Amino acid sequence: MAGSTELPPGATQVEFTLTPTPAGTHLRLAPVAPASVHTAGRGLARRPARNVARNGWAGSWAVVAAGGYGRGMRISGVLIDIDGVLTVSWRPLPGAVAALRQLRAAGLPLALVTNTTSRPRASIAAVLAGAGFPVTATDILTAPAIAAAYLNDHYPGARCLLLNSGQIGADLAGVTLAPVGDPAPVDVVLVGGAGPEFSYQALNRAFGCLRAGATLVAMHRGLYWRTSEGLQLDSGAFVAGLEQAAGIEAAVVGKPAAAFFATALAHLGADAAHTVMVGDDIETDVLAAQRQGLTGVLVKTGKYLPSAHHNASGTPDHVLGSFADLPALLEYLS
Repeated sequence: MAGSTELPPGATQVEFTLTPTPAGTHLRLAPVAPASVHTAGRGLARRPARNVARNGWAGSWAVVAAGGYGRGMRISGVLIDIDGVLTVSWRPLPGAVAALRQLRAAGLPLALVTNTTSRPRASIAAVLAGAGFPVTATDILTAPAIAAAYLNDHYPGARCLLLNSGQIGADLAGVTLAPVGDPAPVDVVLVGGAGPEFSYQALNRAFGCLRAGATLVAMHRGLYWRTSEGLQLDSGAFVAGLEQAAGIEAAVVGKPAAAFFATALAHLGADAAHTVMVGDDIETDVLAAQRQGLTGVLVKTGKYLPSAHHNASGTPDHVLGSFADLPALLEYLS
């Protein structure tokens, strides 16, 4: 089985072919066109392609898994977005659980990095583990947790007005939140993810605080995300409106902020040059990571849109049909 799509000029194409054998189904990669995996010529060092067994089947992948990543490979870590990459509406995408288990079995350091603001890390970990993903809360970095660290460092003791959909207080340790409905002045307006809470009254309250001198801190600038019901408007649109109305610029702490990627790399103990970032948002996940020296991998699931890909500000290092293809790509790059 092989796929094909368009690829930017100068890129290298790689074809996946699934071949049944007595020992199982093997995945052969060969640098030909058309392709379901695209490599744009930048990033990690490459060796000749070879057969890769998937999901625990016999073959060279089993040998790699036994030896572990980082032994004879230049990949020192993988950062993985959650929503749209591993799951949609918290339901696993096809092949995602098996692929993450392969990375775990290979001993590759990884972290899940997300702008999700609807749940704290412990809740996210519980949902993912319940779906079969081998993760714990310590594997997850969220925009709210990064926002808390930023506020405690830059605005210690500040009184914050939180505008967010979801209960994320557990990830905002040390942050002083103004009670709902409290009209007293605040020092910071903290914007998370959009939802029904983003009413006119709530937005107008935030606008008034900003006009009175409060600082605007945004967990991210995402304009939309995908759910089981389709694309949904996110808080980036409201952040832009507040900026324009109040005549200020928000400090953004989640992806695509450079500090977010720096924190994730420090969490892994990895260097950017040998770390892969996998995401479904070409700008916020992939190109932002590439600007920080990471190797970007765009997956064509979740919020991926061909138009956004075509009109993007840059070219992803690699493009995959889904996260299920990542173990084979990493093998190809080794």
